[in-house]
Amino acid sequence: QVQLAESGGGLVQPGGSLRLSCAGAGRSSTGYTVGWFRQVPGKEREFVAAIRWSGSNTYYSDSAKGRFTISRDNANLYLQMNNLKPEDTAVYYCVAGRPILSAIQSAEMYYYWGQGTQVTVSS
Repeated sequence: QVQLAESGGGLVQPGGSLRLSCAGAGRSSTGYTVGWFRQVPGKEREFVAAIRWSGSNTYYSDSAKGRFTISRDNANLYLQMNNLKPEDTAVYYCVAGRPILSAIQSAEMYYYWGQGTQVTVSS
């Protein structure tokens, strides 16, 4: 059983930065790929980024590439978000699972989900 708890969301102006944290998704989550999804009301959950348990591979959505960085330490998973845009506004979820490479962006492959943290990008 993996329990995940996100923190770090909030209101930020366009072009600003936020760092999300997820307790329970650090390297101690043995064998799990962990990552982030986001969701806007009325839309499907959207893959943002993921990192393999080994830490040797990271994966990003096209919208996150170049702006977001996923990392982890022994206790936590992080998502550093820079140059935020209004379209990044969503509830961000921390996830853990064992997806195969071809399904790394599929929400169905992740067994464990946090409660989510709201990120709002607005002036």
